[in-house]
Amino acid sequence: MLRNRVLELRQAKGMTQEALADALRVTRQTVISLEKNRYTPSLEMGFRVARIFGLSIEEVFEYAE
Repeated sequence: MLRNRVLELRQAKGMTQEALADALRVTRQTVISLEKNRYTPSLEMGFRVARIFGLSIEEVFEYAE
């Protein structure tokens, strides 16, 4: 299972779900699903998310067996 810190990081940066969705070029519903760990992003989107927060992909996403 892939877990992420998107919600925590978005809130710490003071971003709305809409602002993050716009930056990622996805819908707000996609951001909601991502934050609830109901959506596994593509590798490309994972890198885009990490870049937005200025972190490495490993600092945002964690694979737990």
